Amino acid sequence: MAIPAALVFVPVGVLFLVSGLIVNLIQLVFFIIVRPFSKSLYRRINKNVVELLWLQLIWLIDWWACIKVNLYADAETLQLLGKEHALVLSNHRSDIDWLIGWVMAQRAGCLGSSLAIMKKEAKYLPIIGWSMWFSDYIFLERSWDKDEKTLTAGFKRFEDFPMTFWLALFVEGTRFTQEKLEAAQEYAYIRSLPSPRNVLIPRTKGFVSAVSHIRSFVPAVYDCTLTVRNNQPKPTLLRMFSGQSSELNLQLRRHKMSDLPETDDGIAQWCQDLFITKDAQLETYFTKDVFSDLDVHQINRPIKPLIVVIVWVCLLMYGGFKLLQWLSMVASWEIICLFVVILVIATITMQVLIQSSESHRSTPAKRPLQEQLISA
Repeated sequence: MAIPAALVFVPVGVLFLVSGLIVNLIQLVFFIIVRPFSKSLYRRINKNVVELLWLQLIWLIDWWACIKVNLYADAETLQLLGKEHALVLSNHRSDIDWLIGWVMAQRAGCLGSSLAIMKKEAKYLPIIGWSMWFSDYIFLERSWDKDEKTLTAGFKRFEDFPMTFWLALFVEGTRFTQEKLEAAQEYAYIRSLPSPRNVLIPRTKGFVSAVSHIRSFVPAVYDCTLTVRNNQPKPTLLRMFSGQSSELNLQLRRHKMSDLPETDDGIAQWCQDLFITKDAQLETYFTKDVFSDLDVHQINRPIKPLIVVIVWVCLLMYGGFKLLQWLSMVASWEIICLFVVILVIATITMQVLIQSSESHRSTPAKRPLQEQLISA
């Protein structure tokens, strides 16, 4: 049964705001004290610290909204998950694709060491964006002259990463919408490319740069194809907060990095061919209800996210009780003002997080999609 999202915003917002600020503060302290002397030790500590925040979002998917993920993969790939560095490529069809990636990383034991290449604006998101900055995410300005140097420096930092990491890259550059699909189809017509129907045209410069710089120490590319199951509602953060469930299909194929072409043009073509295959696969699924030839595996929900949320709730309730005892000696209007401020900030924080995930906000209006494709 769906619950009005407004009833969830405030308690979850307060939990996320207070616990998130605590996590960010801990990250800042270790960033200042530990990282200058041992980057490896800092990363190991940060992995465990940041999971105290990110597991709350996993809890929303697994325990609150009960979103089901059907994983299609072969046995060899399943055995290697969490045991090797990987570059993760995925299509980008929904507002919570990145969260599904976190769910898979959590199951593989590398949630806190999952990384991504994201637009620069994301690092300014309250709490969640700051946690990503402390965790070595790469943030781009969508200007290749600047981003090329940023990517090179970012990939260089990963050479001595002390734990298994997944580096996620959405090469479509933005989430799939009908408007963006039409722009991509027009671009494909102009450039005499295959016209897409269910994906956008990949922007290959970032992928080529990634493969060129990390293929010596990252052994695999994880090719992910993700879509909502037919006749299921499209999941969004707003639906998640309302407790509305959904079901998704995720196919994961492993490609050896050594099997990829050596030249930049060859790598770019490999990526383009990959998305042509994805497009055809999704078309088959939407028309014939056949998603994959791989075995399907159910992703069971772990107990750890639930435990983390329960512990945070208990700690915050205890802290709130002690705060009320202390504030009982203060004038009542001051108490009321304090709680109003906390509730307003918590509500705004959750609203910003939800709005930042919405599809129609994923492409800056100042640069038309065709222009971005041409410069990709």
